[in-house]
Amino acid sequence: MSDVPPSPAPEDAAPSQRCGLIAIVGRPNVGKSTLLNALVGQKVSITSDKAQTTRHRITGVRTVDEAQFVFVDTPGFQTRHNAALNRNLNRTVHGVLSDVDVVLFVVEAGRFGLDDAKVLSLLPEDKPVVLIANKLDAVHRRAELAPWLKSMQERRNFSEFVPLSAKKESDVTRLFKILKPYLPEQGWFYEEDALTDRSEKFLASEIIREKLFRLTGDELPYTSTVVIDKWEDEGELRRISASIVVERDAHKGMIIGQGGERLKRIGSEARQELEHLMDGRVFLELWVKVRSGWADTEEHLRTYGYE
Repeated sequence: MSDVPPSPAPEDAAPSQRCGLIAIVGRPNVGKSTLLNALVGQKVSITSDKAQTTRHRITGVRTVDEAQFVFVDTPGFQTRHNAALNRNLNRTVHGVLSDVDVVLFVVEAGRFGLDDAKVLSLLPEDKPVVLIANKLDAVHRRAELAPWLKSMQERRNFSEFVPLSAKKESDVTRLFKILKPYLPEQGWFYEEDALTDRSEKFLASEIIREKLFRLTGDELPYTSTVVIDKWEDEGELRRISASIVVERDAHKGMIIGQGGERLKRIGSEARQELEHLMDGRVFLELWVKVRSGWADTEEHLRTYGYE
């Protein structure tokens, strides 16, 4: 008889940790940032109806039981303009795809256009790709999705097909269960309560940019950005000074508005959201500066924080 005690039954063992990188890709305006925020449970990526809203690789983290999901929101693939900014955005997307374990290919449920096809053609063949049919709440007749899904399956052998609405909590919960088996068994990359790898300074610049886009509508070209010039912590108060950078004097006038009203509103809405996000008082000062051609030169892009 052996004196070695019996090994515990497998069901007695603690479940091993899982952790993996999941890219969220698609053409502009299919709801990638909204989906990321829903998955994380808090706003970490800005949303707007304007294309090219997301410009950076933004990581959102959510830990559910023993699995840690590290989501990477990417800029929408740029298929039209060839400015330095667009080349930079596409490099960001390609860099993300080379690192991840799973790709979420986000399209609008029932729709598939030329720009969607271009993105699909760029996805790696050696990674599992999950088709996310987003904005399901906008589809009035679900029966119409069957022929559409058949046509999608003919385009690529997707690992999973997930119809959902990013605004519906039960859909988001279901997606976690579907993705969990695709995560490698390994230790977590972040603390259990981590939500993002981005700094408060970065999130502040993004929130200001979101308010800028939302309050200027289609008037303002997407070639505008926000730079944090000064950040001071005074106890519970944060003093933030930021510059909105545009390419032309006419754009500056659009942002400032009559009597400075539009700029005041941008600042007021951004400050309120920042106070909620940071759970403290914020003093926000905004300036508008003209820097002609900033989006067309790699040097300017690096100065403004583009990788």
